[in-house]
Amino acid sequence: MAATRRTFLAAGSGVAAATLAGCGLSGSGESSDDVAEKAASGEITGEITFQSWSLKNEKFTPFFEQVIQDFQEEYPGTTVNWMDQPGEGYQDKVLAQANSESLPDVINLPPNLAYPLASTDFLLDLGAAVPELASTYVEGAVKGYQFPQVEGSFGFPWYLGTDMNWWNIEQLSEFGVDESSLPTSLDEMFDLALQVHEEGGENPVMSSMPELVITSDDNGEFDFATEENVALLQKYVDLYAAGAMPPEVLNNDYTGNAALYKQSKVLWTTATSTYAGELKEGAPSLLEDTVVTPRFGEPPLFVQGVCVSKKSANAATALAFAQFLTNDENQIEFCTLAQGFLPGTQKAAADPSKFAQDSDIELQNRAVEVASESMDTAVDNTNVRWTEDMDTNLIQQMATAMQGEITAEAALEAAVEYGNKNLA
Repeated sequence: MAATRRTFLAAGSGVAAATLAGCGLSGSGESSDDVAEKAASGEITGEITFQSWSLKNEKFTPFFEQVIQDFQEEYPGTTVNWMDQPGEGYQDKVLAQANSESLPDVINLPPNLAYPLASTDFLLDLGAAVPELASTYVEGAVKGYQFPQVEGSFGFPWYLGTDMNWWNIEQLSEFGVDESSLPTSLDEMFDLALQVHEEGGENPVMSSMPELVITSDDNGEFDFATEENVALLQKYVDLYAAGAMPPEVLNNDYTGNAALYKQSKVLWTTATSTYAGELKEGAPSLLEDTVVTPRFGEPPLFVQGVCVSKKSANAATALAFAQFLTNDENQIEFCTLAQGFLPGTQKAAADPSKFAQDSDIELQNRAVEVASESMDTAVDNTNVRWTEDMDTNLIQQMATAMQGEITAEAALEAAVEYGNKNLA
């Protein structure tokens, strides 16, 4: 199973944002602290519903059935009804459930899908209910469920991912580069990309568009057209103008850095720890020619989590099950099935030997080590108010700048303006 930047186990995670605010609905109406207190101190009994996202299948069904059985045995008098939703249209289904007062008690939601529910008071503040939340789960993933202008933490981090740098060291060696002299910053990589081009390299180092962090101000309006981001985009503009990037990077049918790397058409890519397995299957001759290193700066963090409905009739049971499902033991067990992902608790994520199978591909084992080490500093930079439509517009603006038709500054200012005009 390949794990790409936002794919995770469930399909369709990049759905367009939608909100409940326009429907005029709101959540429980009770004080968050009062509901959190009831959930934390109430009797764990009664019936709840748990909803997963495209995980009821031959591979994962036995795991969930065992977790539910173990929970019910530990807490006699409880019943957990498990339901699963298909990957496509998941956000629409969840919003429809909220609108119809049928939101499940425990719900598998990534941060961008949790945001519209949290901002309209449908989710339990887990930070208020579980004081040890921040010290138990991976810090960056906990922050992923803390949203702008919404007080609280709304998800138990479940399974996580990150990605890293992969280098074709065999081809780079022709330009005097070895493992000890690989770039350790984006600036150094731009220098290397230009050097390889100027020295007549057959294949470019880079073939990606800029990855910008979409930031907002205190009022929630986008403000990422900063001097730093303009300067970053300008580096791509300059590299493209110099002919050091392949023209197909701007085409609609561009297949991406990772695909071109497997075809030996580019010398660097980013990918998750499963990429070594993809190389073995699709480009085995590249395995010995590839080395993996941590991403530059803060590693990205891809997060899936479990949330609790604030309107649950058995909130104590729902809270207890959500914690049970995401405890160290069950996180490790889940990730032994979902190879390439990391547990969402600090303790479980710290020891890859517990959840990552030793591979006969040494590159794979090294990638898992890098991923585990990255959990200490990895950050989920998802801006939950940023939609696919806004992202499409941003890419179009950046492509126009790289073609020299507008300046880098004008491209980002236009993308910011478009985003703010289309904020829900």
